[in-house]
Amino acid sequence: MVGKRDAAVQTKIPVFIQSGFHVNSNTPSDEYLIPLAVKWGALGALEGAQVTFPKPTTAKVGDEALSVFTGNIELTVNFKVAAKAPAGPGVASGTLSYQACNDRACFPPKKIELNIPYQVQ
Repeated sequence: MVGKRDAAVQTKIPVFIQSGFHVNSNTPSDEYLIPLAVKWGALGALEGAQVTFPKPTTAKVGDEALSVFTGNIELTVNFKVAAKAPAGPGVASGTLSYQACNDRACFPPKKIELNIPYQVQ
């Protein structure tokens, strides 16, 4: 991702969900369900970090209709390059957290480190 000072930049985060599994959407149907979430740590020269999630689907599990993601999805992240950002490379870091489930069970929640390289011009 390449951007100029004080400009908006965008990147995509691909998420691959194994066939037969789902993850709860970023807006799960019940408060006890663990959502798909992105949390940012060090952004370096970037600001904002607004994540846009795709439209979830509904999965029927038992008697419940759940808001989920399945298959391959993309999260869109919009940043702004800081006005006084130094020219050169950097990395924005964060975590993607989720809980994978199938039609019989949910598995322990997991976190994946995200490192998004960028270049300020």
